[in-house]
Amino acid sequence: MHSEWLIGIDLGGTKTEVILMDRQSKEHFRQRVPTPARDYRATLEAIHSLVLAAESKVGVSGLPVGIGIPGSISGITGKVKNGNSTWLNGQPMKDDLSRLLERPVTVTNDANCLALSESTDGAGKNHNVVFAAILGTGCGAGVSVNGRILTGPNGVAGEWGHNPLAWTPQTELDQRPCFCGRRGCNETFLSGTGLSLTHQFLHGQNLPAKTITESASNGDKAASETLNRYLDHLARGLAAVINVLDPDIIVLGGGMSNTGKIYQELPLRLPSYVFGSECDTPVVRAVHGDSSGVRGAAWLGRLVESE
Repeated sequence: MHSEWLIGIDLGGTKTEVILMDRQSKEHFRQRVPTPARDYRATLEAIHSLVLAAESKVGVSGLPVGIGIPGSISGITGKVKNGNSTWLNGQPMKDDLSRLLERPVTVTNDANCLALSESTDGAGKNHNVVFAAILGTGCGAGVSVNGRILTGPNGVAGEWGHNPLAWTPQTELDQRPCFCGRRGCNETFLSGTGLSLTHQFLHGQNLPAKTITESASNGDKAASETLNRYLDHLARGLAAVINVLDPDIIVLGGGMSNTGKIYQELPLRLPSYVFGSECDTPVVRAVHGDSSGVRGAAWLGRLVESE
């Protein structure tokens, strides 16, 4: 059955959001609730309640549901892995939700949802290969090819955040332990948390990322130095992606994507790191902003129906 309606769920570490969309991408209902931290069963029930609330708005049940999570589903075990919301790891979440909601559901990484959203009706529309990166508390990415998510046999396509930052001395990598158990991952440099750590190393101050970027825009010398270092880190991280994937466009989401200087500076910095010393890959902000993840989750339902 091809329903007019699509439901998306964005499961975050602190909040869980639902959206009800029609197939013309118009939003009809949205609700956000706190995520029941460290409680797997309560997390499932929260998702169930949100789906029912969305369906009650149109008086239709059994609608297609797509879910974006901070992790991925293992192709080997069918269970969640790589989630920084650690209470999800090792759980058969897709199967449990299918039983609870009494319908098939689609579950994928939240950065994949960003890529799908922006390639469907956002900044990446009409581009064949879209690389979409979340620069938030953590750092992840997804890849869309011809409007479809690329996941890979291991479910880790686009997991750019957990490669070491390119062209970085080992001593600098060793200074930055990552939750994944390794050191020097892109996430430890390119997330908002990474920016704060850079500032602490340079100036001995522990400040939130937003404070640093705002201070830099107001001319603060120390903050400007930190942001300049961050922009060099980001150019290295994205150049490594271009050297492997050479996407048609790079779309940025997450809190750090609101830093306007990124879009001024990256075109100037990328060529020095990209193989061949030239690069005209557009780097742009996500059109749908914070809503892109939940919108992409809704579009998942359409993709499943077309398979």
